[in-house]
Amino acid sequence: MTSIDPGRSSLLELFQEEARGQAQILSDGLIALERAPRDPVTLEASMRAAHSLKGAARVVGVPVGVTLAHVMEDCFVAAQEGRVVLDAGYIDMLLRGVDLIVQIGEAQDIDAQAALEREVDAFVEALNARIEGNEARQQTSDLSLELTLAKTVDETPEPVAAPARTNDARMLRMRADTLDRLLSHSGESLVESRWLKPFSQSMLRVKRIQHDANRALERLHETLNETNAAQLDARAHAALDEVRRLTAEAHRQLSERLAELENFDRRSTHLAQQIYDEALACRMRPFVDATGGFARMVRDVARGLGRDVRLVIAGETTQVDRDILDLLDAPLGHLLRNAVDHGIEEPSLRRALGKPETGTITLEARHSAGSLFISVSDDGAGVDLDALRRSVVRKNLASEDTAARLTEAELLEFLFLPGFSMRDAVTDVSGRGVGLDAVQDVVRQVRGSVRVTQEAHAGTRFTLQLPLTLSVIRSLIVEVAGEPYGLPLAHVVRTLVLPASAIDMLEGQQHFSFDGKRVGLVTAHQILQTAAFEAASDALNVVVIGQGAASYGIVVDRFLGERMLVVQPLDKRLGKVRNIAAGALMENGDPLLIADLDDWLRSVEKLVGSGELGRVGAGTSRASVAAAKRVLVVDDSLTVRELERKLLASRGYDVAVAVDGMDGWNAVRGERFDLVITDIDMPRLDGIELVTLIKRDAQLSGLPVMIVSYKDRAEDRQRGLDAGADYYLAKGSFHDQALIDAVRDLIGEAKS
Repeated sequence: MTSIDPGRSSLLELFQEEARGQAQILSDGLIALERAPRDPVTLEASMRAAHSLKGAARVVGVPVGVTLAHVMEDCFVAAQEGRVVLDAGYIDMLLRGVDLIVQIGEAQDIDAQAALEREVDAFVEALNARIEGNEARQQTSDLSLELTLAKTVDETPEPVAAPARTNDARMLRMRADTLDRLLSHSGESLVESRWLKPFSQSMLRVKRIQHDANRALERLHETLNETNAAQLDARAHAALDEVRRLTAEAHRQLSERLAELENFDRRSTHLAQQIYDEALACRMRPFVDATGGFARMVRDVARGLGRDVRLVIAGETTQVDRDILDLLDAPLGHLLRNAVDHGIEEPSLRRALGKPETGTITLEARHSAGSLFISVSDDGAGVDLDALRRSVVRKNLASEDTAARLTEAELLEFLFLPGFSMRDAVTDVSGRGVGLDAVQDVVRQVRGSVRVTQEAHAGTRFTLQLPLTLSVIRSLIVEVAGEPYGLPLAHVVRTLVLPASAIDMLEGQQHFSFDGKRVGLVTAHQILQTAAFEAASDALNVVVIGQGAASYGIVVDRFLGERMLVVQPLDKRLGKVRNIAAGALMENGDPLLIADLDDWLRSVEKLVGSGELGRVGAGTSRASVAAAKRVLVVDDSLTVRELERKLLASRGYDVAVAVDGMDGWNAVRGERFDLVITDIDMPRLDGIELVTLIKRDAQLSGLPVMIVSYKDRAEDRQRGLDAGADYYLAKGSFHDQALIDAVRDLIGEAKS
């Protein structure tokens, strides 16, 4: 394989991330196979994980990973075919293989790499011997592995005992989806109950109108009595008296019914709120459920670094939505490891600074202003802002002049960039850039935000602001091209009514001044690709989203107010709908879409980067802009996807990715592409099935499809071509120019 142009080091980092993910799948699978060694589903998942890892290692050029993954794949295939039974001995060996997978790429010097290769060679020989039943080879190989396995056992920490349950309340088992439906229905009940409030207000208006009519009738009666009393017929007086009586009775009845309605409104709203609160409580778990292993982890990491650190947990009883709680383990683990490794100083330095030798890390959860706040703070050194500025300049993220003008808050935002680190070498404990990037990604998944503050020599604090629940969300309702959209308030910085005179042009893009900064301006119409925006007046309705330098003003047609929306997930068969997170119902029953504001930001940045950002009020149409040819890359290997994406993007192609065949099938049905590049072996829907579906579809049959697979046998090629593939490229002989040449042969240059 030739050298990879677009950042081999970053691809190796991606491979390490993928290796850790596949190692977790293998670990879970092996533990399950120890109980059910012949389970076909688990065997298939484990084999596929090893297979994907082998393909990724081959593309990146990590031969030790190819060798290790290949022998583990052979073992799982042998188990599938019944040639071996995965007993405890096999499980022990394969778990050691998982440990070796995690170590791949982490060896920093030649000696460490050589030691790892020797361990892998010994492991491969031992596992092959066991599979082949060669007892002599197995005994020899087992001796070479004995110390390694023993070391692994010795270093494995004692399992932490689960806390004893002291609550004597009666516990019942219930399906999670049943609770989800209950919460959804109760949320809808809560929203529906609020329909009574505007109805009650409309009744008040009717009452006022009726009261005014009654007064007008009284004035008419007085006038008639004063001016025409002698001429009025007795029947006219009687009719007028009857009208007065009826209007008075109507007023009395309306007042009584309105009072009853107001009482019913209060009772029904209170009852709906109680039902919702009780249903929500079924989903809630105490924060302590997510903190079980953190104290041990902090202790072990600190001891490994020669430091004395204690973890203080506050707010253990704070209730957290179980779906959010399940996602907190990894990001909180990242933050705690970073606090120990990057925050707490060496004991000698703490003594010199007059601090206690024992550092303190505080993990706290609390509710405030309708949100869940989780903070990780330490009493360490804080962030070296000068060193951070130098790192920003060294990585060409900003010029020296720009970096010197950045505020502390703006500087700290760089810590969340993918791959950003202030250290020349990432330690085994933590790598600040990757960890914080992962934290931010998880927080954004649940419509939350994360911010960091610090004080020199006093410590650093990371604060996660999360919704109390994922089932109900408070949103700003706006109108775009005649349709309502919900914008989650957690991601809305400000709403403005901006005069057209406040818009300036800077480097060809429209900006306005906001909090002393220049903020870019774009219409929601262009983000959502609706009809061109035409300003109805000189004032624009603007929603400010994003943080720091990545802030934008989004122009919408109208503000429709704030609402509490019950989140209705979109049908999974739709896949990921760009710029949309979910659906919901308005109080009058009309449907609306809830915006994915992170997607909106990415869409704006893509428009800016490609020079396609239209002017507000100019009626810009995307059809008038020459767009790059679009390519969809479908592969279940993160490493392979990123490699192919970078290669194609560097040549000017507009590249989208899909994580497996089903995701790819959803993508080609929802968006336009000029070419699909797919792997073969993938979960849910493999590449051959994807090609077949595309070529059988009347609207998609003309879409070129290229297969890129490590399978290089003639029968594999023929199978792909028979399915309708237009090109077959083997990963084993893969290099950048071969892929680019194949793409150009099929669809030409990136832009027409």
